[in-house]
Amino acid sequence: MMRAFSLTARLALLFAALTAGVLVLAALLFGRMLDAHFEELDLHELHGKLALVRNAVQQGVPGTGAAEPIRVLENAFVGHDNVGVLVRDVDGRVLRIIHEEHFTPEQRAGAPLAAGRGDWSVEGRPHRGLEVRLALPPRAGGGAPTDAAGVDVLVALDLSHHTHFLASVRKATWAGVALAALVAALLGWFAAHRGLAPLRRVTETARGLSAQQLGQRLGERDAPLEVRDHVEAFNGMLARLEFAFQRLADYSADIAHELRTPISNLMTQTQVALSRPRSAEEYQDILASNLEEYERIARMVSDMLFLAKAEDNRLAHGGEAVDLAREADALIEFYQALADEHEIRIVREGRAVVSGDRLMLRRALSNLISNALRHTPDGGEIGIGIAADAAAVRLVVRNLGDPIPPEQLERIFDRFHRGSSRRDRHGEGAGLGLAITRSIVRAHGGEIAARSSGGATRFEISLPRREAAPDHRP
Repeated sequence: MMRAFSLTARLALLFAALTAGVLVLAALLFGRMLDAHFEELDLHELHGKLALVRNAVQQGVPGTGAAEPIRVLENAFVGHDNVGVLVRDVDGRVLRIIHEEHFTPEQRAGAPLAAGRGDWSVEGRPHRGLEVRLALPPRAGGGAPTDAAGVDVLVALDLSHHTHFLASVRKATWAGVALAALVAALLGWFAAHRGLAPLRRVTETARGLSAQQLGQRLGERDAPLEVRDHVEAFNGMLARLEFAFQRLADYSADIAHELRTPISNLMTQTQVALSRPRSAEEYQDILASNLEEYERIARMVSDMLFLAKAEDNRLAHGGEAVDLAREADALIEFYQALADEHEIRIVREGRAVVSGDRLMLRRALSNLISNALRHTPDGGEIGIGIAADAAAVRLVVRNLGDPIPPEQLERIFDRFHRGSSRRDRHGEGAGLGLAITRSIVRAHGGEIAARSSGGATRFEISLPRREAAPDHRP
């Protein structure tokens, strides 16, 4: 199986390929422009040599025929070893060749140059040439011109010096392209390696994660913009995991602590019951006491399951109209016997209707009233206030009693948290009532807050005001 390239290697190869491609295109364009430039220079030089030939031929001595202009040409091209001149008459006979090494055997035999212009090679050396027909000067005495048809002149230019220069330029260009591609690959690898460093740190951090090492965070300031969002998301995930693991650890410790008491009671009572023979009535008393502990454990398990559903957003509630005043009155009637036992007055004021699940909202209000009864001194008063405006419905449960310290207010809605060690009234609570109340309120889109000052504690529920289906209950 072929091994996949790393992202760094791919980016480095991409940098090299792009650089090489751009440079190759530039080199090809530059080569074409250089070839065109040298061709223009060659043609310019050839036209100049033809002008020299034309001047020599047309200024020959009258009456001397073609021989005298040719001798003039030979003198004119002394020292111009890279230029050749071939002269033919109109019948194709070669009259004279100057520097014959620049012509092919066919040209030396009289073959004309096609189209009057062309390129050829002699012994591997490239040549370029032009061929024109020139008229000879007139005869002496003003007669008809000598060789009236004139002569054909082929001028050849050796291009070896051009080709050598272009070959060296091309060699240097391709070497530069290769070097530039290599440098681009190295720079691309370095840039990609540095740019992907945050992702490598993410990998290293993820490999070292465990339940005991969730406090690590990645630096966001040195991360490039392209991966900064990933770094922030990874840090956020670590923070959520750390919080969840801490809550799970606390939750597990709290469960173990809370279940230890009833289980210890059951074990103790059972051991005492088995220590000696007892009557049927005594066994019934022990079983009744055990039943209370079992009920306490069952309530605790039920409450924990309820909270688990709340944390997973699985608390479905209906959209029925709930009259908060009627629910409060029903709960006041339920708790009235306990309140009378401690001479506590429960007063309700105001009324409002909200949309939600009636049983869940009744449970939330019941938890608040039960909590207030446990912490209200004998002869005190519990007030329930209900009010509504255009946006929300507010329900307040207020009771007199010892104030709750500010540090306790921040945790009062946590599971298994108790703001007071007193459990001598209305049974022993497991510390889940306020947590359940908050879950119910949030499931209905509301919020709950606690305030304690001046010897009074207030729990205030704020619920959004929504349209609800009519309540047809009697």
